[in-house]
Amino acid sequence: MKEVIEVIAKALVDDPAQVKVEETINGDTTICTLSVAEADMGKVIGKSGKIAKAIRSIIKSASIRAEKKVVLEIK
Repeated sequence: MKEVIEVIAKALVDDPAQVKVEETINGDTTICTLSVAEADMGKVIGKSGKIAKAIRSIIKSASIRAEKKVVLEIK
């Protein structure tokens, strides 16, 4: 999942070098934390959170296919 999130985020931002994804396993749930430059935060979240919701939908679909539970946090 980490790679999928990185590819999507790097395509959206102006400074792809600042994109960082950390995975933390908590029981049966994997928590992925996405960090981007402060100037690019609006591009990742989108108007009314639409882009963030779309990224989470993609992650949810991929996690169901892999039979895992993945949560995306954006910081």
